[in-house]
Amino acid sequence: MYNAQRNCVTSARVAQRRKVVAAVNRELEQRFGFRLVRIKDEEEVPPPPVEVVVEEEVKPRIPVRRPSDPRDRLVQRPVFLLSSVRSGSTLSRVILNSHSQIHSPHEMHFRRTQVIAYTTPVQQALEHFDLNERDLEHLLWDRMLHRELTMSGKSVLVEKTPSNVFVADRLATAWPKAKFIYLIRHPWSIAQSWHEGDPENRPLNKAIRHTLNYMEYLEKARNKRAGLTIRYEDLTSEPVKQTQLICEFLGLEWEPGMLEYGKKDHGDFKKGIGDWKEKIKTGTIQPGRPLPDISDVPVELRPMVERWGY
Repeated sequence: MYNAQRNCVTSARVAQRRKVVAAVNRELEQRFGFRLVRIKDEEEVPPPPVEVVVEEEVKPRIPVRRPSDPRDRLVQRPVFLLSSVRSGSTLSRVILNSHSQIHSPHEMHFRRTQVIAYTTPVQQALEHFDLNERDLEHLLWDRMLHRELTMSGKSVLVEKTPSNVFVADRLATAWPKAKFIYLIRHPWSIAQSWHEGDPENRPLNKAIRHTLNYMEYLEKARNKRAGLTIRYEDLTSEPVKQTQLICEFLGLEWEPGMLEYGKKDHGDFKKGIGDWKEKIKTGTIQPGRPLPDISDVPVELRPMVERWGY
């Protein structure tokens, strides 16, 4: 009973105090333009937690190795046609694919197919069999090539994905008996052609940087290992002579039907796995664009123009 009465008195006093404060603030606001506000005690802010940095263990780079046994390769002697983008690799593909013994499929892009050993037992098993993830990737890539070659019924496989220029060393390691054909084109023609494929998203300055990167890697590959170099402009102006050179390099008889690629089935021409423009769809070898004067070539491309003898 006593506590109830005491609580009622306290509540009445609080209410009365609030009324007084409100009345005072009204008067202050009317006369002087300010009011009284009670400042609450600042709450103590706890210090931020100390971040413990745990250094991740740097995993050693997985080595790229030659096959320990030749029987690890179903396709012993693949042929890799290395080139920049927009260099006539699709035209080369369909010409070669028209030969009775050469199978040249769409770009396979197998270098982006990767193997990851996620679990400890898998890693232990690989170690037991003296394999690593790169070895397994080579086995997978080789099987992809073998499947294509076997299904074609031919004897020689030519793979022409342009981005293979970035892994030329690895291809040579994975297939020690591989052969390489280097397809070059005037650097300014390459950059212009790539720009024209999508002018809005491929401005010329971007096209120059993008294609020059391919050219530089292609040039490194040419300087590092032997192979046959073919110029796109020569292939389109002297197709008989150039295809004879290719057949001789591959140890095959030349076939005139190679020049009539439009009479053979090479699959659909699709963007992303080869040329898709109307020119390639004509079924006949079309002349290349006229070679530019050196004064019209962007400065960035001139050293490559000189290296390639244009």
